[in-house]
Amino acid sequence: MRGLEVCTAEKQMDRRTGCLQTNDEFLQGVIERNARDARQRLDAAIKELSAARIEINALKAALAATTARLDKLEKAKADQPRTK
Repeated sequence: MRGLEVCTAEKQMDRRTGCLQTNDEFLQGVIERNARDARQRLDAAIKELSAARIEINALKAALAATTARLDKLEKAKADQPRTK
């Protein structure tokens, strides 16, 4: 398997060096691919978090407006004269 070859089994130094270089190149590629994938997942999570924060702020504003309207209605009801 590339990247996991046992290069010490090679007797000739040029073949051993080539084997090590191949392993190194393969493993560097795996590292780069994993870093790129992790960055893409992180970017997607950041976008999702940003959208969630926007939605939370909108819901907070809607809740504040509804609470204000409810308070206004309760005050108006309390100010009405009571008739029996």
